[in-house]
Amino acid sequence: MMDKAGGVEGQSVHPGKYSRVERERRFLLASPPNSSVVTVTRVITDRYVKGTRLRLRRADFADGRCERKLTQKVPALLSGAIQGLITNTYLSPAEYDVLASLPATLLSKTRFSVPPLGVDVFDGRLQGLVLAEAEFTTDEEVQAFVPPSECVAEVTDDARFTGGRLVQASRQELLGWLAEYGIRPEG
Repeated sequence: MMDKAGGVEGQSVHPGKYSRVERERRFLLASPPNSSVVTVTRVITDRYVKGTRLRLRRADFADGRCERKLTQKVPALLSGAIQGLITNTYLSPAEYDVLASLPATLLSKTRFSVPPLGVDVFDGRLQGLVLAEAEFTTDEEVQAFVPPSECVAEVTDDARFTGGRLVQASRQELLGWLAEYGIRPEG
């Protein structure tokens, strides 16, 4: 069971010295981006390891490359663009395969790079969800960012639209959440 600080219930969470601050803002879009503005495409499968703050990611790029990494996210307890601390470790295929044997909940999506955004178009029960993220290195960049007109609503402070929550969401829950923002996907 996860506690609200992102730790395993009953265990304290301590940021490590290899973590970095993750600054991002998230936005809902009504539809996927036009292919003419996409610079990179990758299919992402995230495995949220049960009972942990760990995510195992496989990203298959359109050019045939494959990236595998293990991520730990320690959420911030504050609202706003600082999401918390993040640590990434890049993995070999063999390392990925070993970790992929752990019990996990799956989330799949296609990510389109549309600078300055990464736009995720979700599959399966989350079909119809189009979520854009902008990442920043400084607080000043966060404050200066003006979202493109395609952004329907900012959901940075809506925890329902984080990967760790979406992986647990039912289709009905998602449709209700989107309706709150005036989005009603087809199907």
